[in-house]
Amino acid sequence: MSNLLGHFTVVVPAAGVGKRMRSSCPKQYLTIENITILEHTVQRLLSHEAISHVIIALGENDEYFPNTRLVNHKNISCVVGGKERVDSVLAGLKHLHAGQEQWVLVHDAARPCVRHEDLTRLINYCLENDHGGLLASPVRDTMKQANIEQLVVSTLDRSQMWHALTPQMYKTFELTAAITEALAKGISITDESSAMEASGFASGLVNGSNDNIKITQPEDLFLAEFILNQQNNNLQSEVVCE
Repeated sequence: MSNLLGHFTVVVPAAGVGKRMRSSCPKQYLTIENITILEHTVQRLLSHEAISHVIIALGENDEYFPNTRLVNHKNISCVVGGKERVDSVLAGLKHLHAGQEQWVLVHDAARPCVRHEDLTRLINYCLENDHGGLLASPVRDTMKQANIEQLVVSTLDRSQMWHALTPQMYKTFELTAAITEALAKGISITDESSAMEASGFASGLVNGSNDNIKITQPEDLFLAEFILNQQNNNLQSEVVCE
């Protein structure tokens, strides 16, 4: 990793309104210990040795970002996002120069608990295998397939099922082309991996920590606060031991 210090850019789509949170402001601007979720997330990314730049895709009429400590940060760029997550990701990708930045990571604004060791594992995997991938965790619970009436149709084999997480990391040119092609064909894109799959590109699953949660429901905010405190306490303990 030492030869890649400050080498990578992360696109963070942050134009969503987070309706499921039932809050007066977009979820990325809710706070954990007086710091917005977006700030927690971006600071976690930029504190990794291999990440030097974050591109945040904001809503066109975002009135909250100017009040954060991310404004005028030398390692942060902002672009106007779109209606859907994929539109915001594409806006961020277009801000990059694919010829100069071969690889790009994309990370959810509402995942502030991503671990540095997981970021390192993902980056190393992609570079060693010369194709993209995503952090993911194996499904542990029994999975059921339901019909439209929410009646069980079948029990699925969980042995090959994974929960998709972020970041997801791909070659900039390939990801941009895959998303552009998928949108032109009207294909539903829920994450970067789904766009790459639709275009036939390889996408590896890299085991990530289960505490890399996405804040989507009100109760997730309290869980994220607990996880962040635990991670910080563990980090401080490691420093003392050293």
